Amino acid sequence: MEVKLVTTPAELNLISPVLLQLRPQYTQQSLIEQIQQQQKLGYQIAYVIDADQVLSVAGFIVGIKLAWQKHIYVDDLVTDATQRSTGAGKLLLDWLKQYARSLGCKQLHLDSGVQRFGAHRFYLREDFIISSHHFAITDLHANSP
Repeated sequence: MEVKLVTTPAELNLISPVLLQLRPQYTQQSLIEQIQQQQKLGYQIAYVIDADQVLSVAGFIVGIKLAWQKHIYVDDLVTDATQRSTGAGKLLLDWLKQYARSLGCKQLHLDSGVQRFGAHRFYLREDFIISSHHFAITDLHANSP
């Protein structure tokens, strides 16, 4: 198993089936188009590959905030459903931690849906803490004044 950063459009086709497991609201084409838009704003994708099979994918951005200083925020993190508990997710998370350190980041952050108990157990095992509650208005057009 090795971790790679997406650098070509062909790699987007390669990683998209795994990422679609996390983001099923997209088609492969609309997912790739959305990723390409986000890449213009600094979005990056790392993935674990073994014998030409993508096992795990992480989409992230490097940012700077008053609260977190320089950091990596992981927007999307998924391991193929058939590859969970193989070490692929841990390898990718370890790579993200090291990549963050190499860039001088102070912190690594992600949000996880409240219903994703298996993911929460994994993140807690990997030294993440639950540091805040995330609040959102998911449809600003509904019930607007």
